[in-house]
Amino acid sequence: MSTGEGRHELRDDPAAASASARRSRAVFGLLAVLLMVVLGTAIVTQVRDTGSGDGLDSARPADLLVLLDNLNQREASLREEVAALESTLATLQRSGGGSEAALAEAQARLAALSIQVGAVPATGPGVELRVTDPSRGVGSEVLLDLIQELRAAGAEAIEVTGAGAAPIRIGVNSWVTGPAGRIQLDSVALSAPYRVVAIGDPPTLAAALNIPGGVVDTVARAGGAVTVEQSQQVTITALREVKPRQYAQPGN
Repeated sequence: MSTGEGRHELRDDPAAASASARRSRAVFGLLAVLLMVVLGTAIVTQVRDTGSGDGLDSARPADLLVLLDNLNQREASLREEVAALESTLATLQRSGGGSEAALAEAQARLAALSIQVGAVPATGPGVELRVTDPSRGVGSEVLLDLIQELRAAGAEAIEVTGAGAAPIRIGVNSWVTGPAGRIQLDSVALSAPYRVVAIGDPPTLAAALNIPGGVVDTVARAGGAVTVEQSQQVTITALREVKPRQYAQPGN
């Protein structure tokens, strides 16, 4: 229907309606893929037992309780993300894809989940760390603690690089293994010095690493050192491969 200014409603324009439908189908497809990625992957970073005494079998009960609490919090957070995404999809399906507000919300959610699963580069304020290990005393459990501390402090994206290696994007199913000097992250061998970039509130991330008895102290006791540089603009370029699902199917 025409208005006083000669404009037309979107539904009266076949070309515009067709373009909107195509955008809606594209958003549906991308959202569904990301939903399956989140549902089909492990919930948290894991440490695999290497038989060298640095696995979970040798951890103190208090440490295991803290780790379990972190895992539960991470699982709850991801379940909230999935529930919100399912709600958005249901809204779009009920509206037939014609609601611009719903599409904008879906696109915002898509961008957030794309960063979370490592499907797109990310930039923003954060910290850049350099971990040196001249005494070869920094094992996989220390790198795990570093990643977990950053996550617990609100890091939205993390990238880890070893000497001479390509950067690795940390995802919900990342894992760390190996004794000091022979660390592997997601099956990639890493050697010191390690460079870690995390996006989040810089003062909060830095404070989490520098708490007494935290990661910085742990690395120092192992003969290494951690430098933390806060920045209003860091960039993470490494991406994670979105693997096809093998078992998980979307629920009704």
